[in-house]
Amino acid sequence: MSDEVNPFESLQEQIDDAAAYLEYPTDVLERLKHPERVLETSLSVEMDDGSIEVFTAFRSQFNGDRGPYKGGIRYHPQVSRDEVKALSGWMVYKCAAVGIPYGGGKGGIRLDPRRYSASEIERITRSFAKELRPFIGVDKDIPAPDVNTGQREMNWIKDTYEKLENTTEPGVITGKAPESGGSAGRVEATGRSVMLTTREAFDYLGKDIDGATVAVQGYGNAGSVAAKLIDDLGANIVAASDSSGAIHNPDGFDARAAKDHKRETGSLAGFEGATEEFSNEDLLTMDVDLLVPAALENAIDRSIAQNVEADVIVEAANGPLTPRADDVLTDRDVAVFPDILANAGGVTVSYFEWVQNRQRFYWSEERVNDELETIITNAFETLVDTYERTDAPNFRTAMYVVAIERVVDAAEEGGIWP
Repeated sequence: MSDEVNPFESLQEQIDDAAAYLEYPTDVLERLKHPERVLETSLSVEMDDGSIEVFTAFRSQFNGDRGPYKGGIRYHPQVSRDEVKALSGWMVYKCAAVGIPYGGGKGGIRLDPRRYSASEIERITRSFAKELRPFIGVDKDIPAPDVNTGQREMNWIKDTYEKLENTTEPGVITGKAPESGGSAGRVEATGRSVMLTTREAFDYLGKDIDGATVAVQGYGNAGSVAAKLIDDLGANIVAASDSSGAIHNPDGFDARAAKDHKRETGSLAGFEGATEEFSNEDLLTMDVDLLVPAALENAIDRSIAQNVEADVIVEAANGPLTPRADDVLTDRDVAVFPDILANAGGVTVSYFEWVQNRQRFYWSEERVNDELETIITNAFETLVDTYERTDAPNFRTAMYVVAIERVVDAAEEGGIWP
């Protein structure tokens, strides 16, 4: 039986788990478990055939103690109020974990983008941008891409905001195309931080990444980039999955060729480099050295966790493990390196983009990657120091201890007003 839970409740439980290792009053911690505000809006948009369709959209602003709200916008049929609340909360602690000066936000529109034309997606996006206009801004809330959104949608939001405000302000949103003020290295940033976390994790655990077997669940941007960069470390990608199912080759396959096949055909199915196909659950329970969950939240529940055979899990997705799955894997001594560190590359390079937009001075990709590596490796060192100092049960709890301390410190320095 699945133990799938509300993602917002998962976030709150993760905070409670870390609170056991912190000496803060209950009321201080309770404040950190709820969003400051949530926008829910209905978008009435004209379709190509002249009909009107209504879409439900959200933007959650969770906590701004450490800086302006920051977080992606996703387009997915499962987008809900509680999902964006949870994701905006995870973003607060992700930014705090790696030490960048942001709070947390998240937004989304409930739709399946595959059902709509490019012109319809543009009108939907611009309609949402119009509703977001009073709430976003370079010093207020800076959106970014997420599931099923990318440079195209970010460019449209930027253009809509600038036209309505009669200004030029590229820093209002990140994840843009370079020609619109985007940063070099942003597209690969999330996958790169997964690779960097993997490299540091294997070194810390005394394991050899060269020749290690790897399974990647979810082969979108984060999963496919992580796969190719981990492959470059000498690891052996033996399995991957997307919404069409999973592919496997025990001898390994070319991660870049698999991505090319998906780009050309729309799915991993039929990729000649890995002819064996099986279920997503089979992939999650494969006997591999490293498992990278890179799809949506709650992918691994308690029953799946009981059958996980990977030695190490590095989370590319947000919230891919339920709290009960975490408990099982902790008891089984499976090393899980949490999302708020592993996938923080996206928001970190978004921060770099925001800085570049404000200065109107742009960095080389080499500088972006070097700065990202410094931030992720420093955060990893802080994680393991805290893990050993606090005797936390797992790496997730230790990372939340770090993040919560930083958020509480900022809140106490600012005081409570009114």
